[in-house]
Amino acid sequence: MEPIEILLVEDNPDHAELTRRSLEGGSMANKVTWVKDGQEALDYLFKKGSFIDAPRPGLILLDINLPKINGVEVLKKVKETEALRVIPVIMLTTSDRDEEALKCYSFGANSFITKPVKFSEFSEKVKSLKLYWLLVNRPPNPDA
Repeated sequence: MEPIEILLVEDNPDHAELTRRSLEGGSMANKVTWVKDGQEALDYLFKKGSFIDAPRPGLILLDINLPKINGVEVLKKVKETEALRVIPVIMLTTSDRDEEALKCYSFGANSFITKPVKFSEFSEKVKSLKLYWLLVNRPPNPDA
């Protein structure tokens, strides 16, 4: 299986670094691009400003509580845009509220993951995410 481009939208630098290391490690050389807020995510996805040559991601990991534009708003824009809606979007949050998960799923999220407080547990969740979304799941070919 070919490595894929992953867009990580996360405002916490510690979570971003741990996620990046977990996703890039191992036998697959996945490329993780990290942006820190919802506006940067939209600029990346719509190839604006410094992201004019950005590759289309094969997977988006999207924190909900982001500065500038929150993750749910980014999710809505992705899923209402023809060229982007097939990209799997995994929502990441520290919230375990059912209403939050329901809202994300209703706007087209492919998965909803609660980030645990302990880094070791968070790392294990990211590794499980990698196993399914990057090794088991077959995403659509963005160039098809």
